[in-house]
Amino acid sequence: MKRILMRSTWLLCGVLLLNGCRKDLCYDHDLHGLGVQVHVQPEWECVWEYDHGMSWADNWDAELYNREYEELHPEQATGIAAFVYNEDGTRTERHLPDEGGLLPMTEGPKSILFYNDDTSYIVFGNLDSWASATASTRTRTRATYTQLHGNERTVNAPDVLYWARIGQFEAERTAEPVFLPVLLRPLVYTYLVRYEFDEGLEHVAQARGALAGMAGTVYLQDGSTDDEPATVLYDCEITDYGVEALVTSFGVPGFSPDTRTTRADNTHGLNLEVMLNNGKLKNFEFDITDQMARQPRGGVITVSGLTVSREEAENESGFDVVVDGWGEYEDIEMPLN
Repeated sequence: MKRILMRSTWLLCGVLLLNGCRKDLCYDHDLHGLGVQVHVQPEWECVWEYDHGMSWADNWDAELYNREYEELHPEQATGIAAFVYNEDGTRTERHLPDEGGLLPMTEGPKSILFYNDDTSYIVFGNLDSWASATASTRTRTRATYTQLHGNERTVNAPDVLYWARIGQFEAERTAEPVFLPVLLRPLVYTYLVRYEFDEGLEHVAQARGALAGMAGTVYLQDGSTDDEPATVLYDCEITDYGVEALVTSFGVPGFSPDTRTTRADNTHGLNLEVMLNNGKLKNFEFDITDQMARQPRGGVITVSGLTVSREEAENESGFDVVVDGWGEYEDIEMPLN
């Protein structure tokens, strides 16, 4: 009886071991190793402006602008949002590190949208469809600001935004990963804004500005901008020559990267609001439409001849300039889609 029991036990163990080996062999077999394995390999195009006739990169004056051209380049982002759109209208969302990684998806034709997911002021909309997806920035108000362009919406300067789209991709089952190179290019650009003073800079305690006639929304389908303009509000620094600001923006409205065309009736205004040492406010306004004509996506804006007279600066001794008299910014939260 013991022999029969021992023999049965050994037979059972043998069957279990055999099944285990067959299972391992089954999973190691090439046929069963097939799957959709797409490995994203991102490259970041970290530029702050695109040349449309000014040739800033070739003619940069580091001494005049107190910085090298390359110092204005943004850093690459710290993470990537990837949206995979299926033929049946559904989509999946995945988040990858800045160096890329495996992007899960099913078999079949896809469209894929990428953008960096480490922004604070960008508002994304209509992401259910790659054809209608947009990026805009949050509304911002300033109590003392006088509108340059009618009732144009006033907004925060957007974060740096990178973007890429693959219109057609066929996802197939493969034994080895398929490497997918992706070039992420900027959709937010930088303007170096310089306000040059001829007289009275020593009377300026604080400064801030506004850039009117800029794009309020960019389409993630092709990087083109919406026709509706917005005014970007920002803070400034006082320098040895005047006032300066680095302003980020989606660029000009009605711009198409494919054709490099801009809406013909675009106009652009520039504002500077300064608080003097005596607590008084003074505003400067400029039409910079001509300067923007060849700078739809970043560049340098310069206005000169600004003055503060002695009469305007009188009784400035001993006045404590505080934010309460300046009027604070107010950010208006918008829902994130």
